[in-house]
Amino acid sequence: MAEPAPRTCPTCKTSVPTPFCPVCGEEPLKPNDLTLRGLSEKLFHALTSIDARVLRTTRRLVLRPGELTLAWTEGVRKPYVAPFQLFLIANVIFFFLQSLTGINVFSSTLHSHLHQQDWSELAQSLLARRLEETGTPLETFAPVFDRAVVLHAKSLIVLMTVPFAALLPLMFFRRRRPFMLHVVFSLHLYTFLLLVFCLALLAAKVCEWSGIGDLNTPLVDNVLSVANLAACAIYLYAAIGTVYQAKGVARVVQAAVLAVAVGLIVLGYRFTLFLITLYAA
Repeated sequence: MAEPAPRTCPTCKTSVPTPFCPVCGEEPLKPNDLTLRGLSEKLFHALTSIDARVLRTTRRLVLRPGELTLAWTEGVRKPYVAPFQLFLIANVIFFFLQSLTGINVFSSTLHSHLHQQDWSELAQSLLARRLEETGTPLETFAPVFDRAVVLHAKSLIVLMTVPFAALLPLMFFRRRRPFMLHVVFSLHLYTFLLLVFCLALLAAKVCEWSGIGDLNTPLVDNVLSVANLAACAIYLYAAIGTVYQAKGVARVVQAAVLAVAVGLIVLGYRFTLFLITLYAA
């Protein structure tokens, strides 16, 4: 069989005799690439490939906690969606469901901050000072705050992964893992939590429709909060065993401490959103 004639790669300008450029990976332009049919085939392949990778990645994230983190840090990346990209996908799904159900998890209204949070007394004091400085009446400021906090919650949610990633090397300092492993672990954990929150949103809406009550009902709020925390603890217990080889009683304690830390970080994030929105609105 005759060898294919050398061609010049259009990307790196290297002379190559192979179908794919060994330098940059570029493939040769095919006759139907510039046709509508060729474009449709490329689009179909891209969509189905992404969907398959997302499903494969999500399945491994949920069913085998920690394995996805190890796979990524060990260089097995082609079959899976990158950690930050996966986090963004979960973020989009979560905020879509939040908009669909009309239930806010992170973007609490100004009224909620002033009357329903652990920091309500402080929030009232800070708000009074802010309104005095700007000369804005509460009736005007409240709707502006409520709109702005939703946008901030969407764009800043990744901030929650930072303190958790910083906590991991302290918790597992004897393991001497590279810091990027902690970052990837944190991204995967919060991706999992966003998916759990998606289920919680749907469950809360079902409770509302069935007449049990919404998230303002103590029973619904407490049950879903415990369920979310339990799911987080179970994930952490499994994941730290896989990634950090945690064992025995120490593993239980570490999972419990990390789960509590997640809860505190969520509360801290909501308060941080209040501060950012208060002074930016």
